[in-house]
Amino acid sequence: MLLDGWGVGETHWGGLAQKAKVKSEWLQPLPAAFTAAQAMALGTAGCTAMLCVMALEAHGVTPDKGEILVTGAGGGVGVALQLLKKLGYRTVASTGRASEADYLRRIGADTILDRAELSAPGKPLGKERWAGAIDSVGSHTLANVCAQIKYGGAVAACGLAQGLDLPASVAPFILRGVTLCAIDSVRRPMPDRLIAWERLAELIDLSTLDAMSTTLTLPEAIGAASDLLAGKIRGRVVVNIARQLRS
Repeated sequence: MLLDGWGVGETHWGGLAQKAKVKSEWLQPLPAAFTAAQAMALGTAGCTAMLCVMALEAHGVTPDKGEILVTGAGGGVGVALQLLKKLGYRTVASTGRASEADYLRRIGADTILDRAELSAPGKPLGKERWAGAIDSVGSHTLANVCAQIKYGGAVAACGLAQGLDLPASVAPFILRGVTLCAIDSVRRPMPDRLIAWERLAELIDLSTLDAMSTTLTLPEAIGAASDLLAGKIRGRVVVNIARQLRS
C-alpha cells in the first residue's frame, strides 16, 4: 500500500517510523510499476507535480501553446520537468543554483532561468513569455510568473518556498484571462490521487528517478533537514528506516 500527504509526519505521527497507525481511507494501492522505495522517491512532491500537470491540461494548456515554466525546479516538484517533457512540452527550469543546470537538463529542462529574474518585486503585467507554469515558490516569484503568462494560460501554484504572501494585481486575470490553479496534495480526494499515481506510473523514467533521489539512514535525516532548509538538497530524499548508519 501507498500513503502520501494527509499530514503524516506533520500533524500525524509516523512519518519516519517503520510502522504507523493511520486511517484506512488514506491508503491506496502501490502501482505495480514502482517498488516501495521508488514510490517514496516520488512521494508527495511527485504526486503534487502530477496534479499540477493535470491542472494545466484541464485548463487547455497544450504543448503547442508554448513553453511551461517550473520554478524551484531543483527541489522535489522538479519531477514535473520529466513529466512535461514526456508529454511533449518544452520546459523552462527556474533555479538559484547554476551548478544544477546539467542535472535539470538531464531530467527534462530545455532552458534554464536564473530565479533572480523572478524573485524581486515586479510590474503588474510583463511580457507574455510562457503558456503555463508550475510554481512551488510563491510570493514575488508567483506574482511575476502570473504577470508573464500568455493570454489564456494557467499557473498551478503548489508551494511557498519564498513566502506565503502574493504581492500581485488582478491585471493578469482580468486582462489576459490567466487562471491561477490551487494545488493541494495534503487532503486531495482519493479519486484524484489514484489518477495522479496511475499517470506517474505511465510517465516516469525510473532511471532518471534514480538521479533525482538520495537515500539516507534515519540518523542522517536531521542533517538532511537542515540542508533542505538551506536550499542545498537536490530532488528528493528517501529515508530508509531499516538501514542503520555504518560506524
